[in-house]
Amino acid sequence: MPQPDCSPKAGREPLELEESGSKRPPNTGARLWGRVRNKLLRNKLDPQTVETKNWHTDVIEMNGIKVEFSMKFTSRDMSLKRTPSKKQTGVFGVKISVVTKRERSKVPYIVRQCVEEVEKRGIEEVGIYRISGVATDIQALKAVFDANNKDILLMLSDMDINAIAGTLKLYFRELPEPLLTDRLYPAFMEGIALSDPAAKENCMMHLLRSLPDPNLITFLFLLEHLKRVAEKEPINKMSLHNLATVFGPTLLRPSEVESKAHLTSAADIWSHDVMVQVLLYYLQHPPISFAELKRNTLYFSTDV
Repeated sequence: MPQPDCSPKAGREPLELEESGSKRPPNTGARLWGRVRNKLLRNKLDPQTVETKNWHTDVIEMNGIKVEFSMKFTSRDMSLKRTPSKKQTGVFGVKISVVTKRERSKVPYIVRQCVEEVEKRGIEEVGIYRISGVATDIQALKAVFDANNKDILLMLSDMDINAIAGTLKLYFRELPEPLLTDRLYPAFMEGIALSDPAAKENCMMHLLRSLPDPNLITFLFLLEHLKRVAEKEPINKMSLHNLATVFGPTLLRPSEVESKAHLTSAADIWSHDVMVQVLLYYLQHPPISFAELKRNTLYFSTDV
């Protein structure tokens, strides 16, 4: 099913509310946004709207409030597709091994700083990582991280926390290949389907050992962060399953070769579920130590 793309784009104004001085009935805002959502759903189900690649502009008005919005639809394949990049400067679109080597760090600076800021003032934010930040704010943060601007920390402290969370997701989404790698996707797919708990444990831990060190260390760092976010579920409403749904398709997804092998929508849904279930497995697992994983490497010789 095509997905609506309603994020603000360059040259287009974001959603605006034009207020008048007249007194409005209660709940006007909620009812108006309900109309907007219904309009989006109707357009999503309209084949002519879905097939066009052009922006569609619409206006909805009620009780003196007017909402003007622009939207277009992209298929799930396009929204998940990674753009190959040979870029070696900056951090977005650059291999994680290149970034960590350049920074002489184990986890990319952008990941550490975004996580630190979320844990400092966003861990109790309702819908953290699920609610989108303002696109222009995210692009601004992307630019300062790419330029390694000296004002990064000051900008982070002033920025809306959902924009920081969105920047972290964007970083992982724009990696040249997913954090859990293209090569291991088929093996993760087979491992998560195992019914025997002991066999699944052995396989899933072996797959982690097979990751390049920068990928593995960063994944374990992010894993512990997401577990801490889920501990605040009574406040932020983000369970382990919710977090796996948000991050799963970003950290693990099939390569273009794999995608072309699964052309039906049913296969697409199943593939998406695999990505969520893999991350959920590790989120529900007791703490995983990098040192312990590496210590056990000698005891496993099965090729992936």
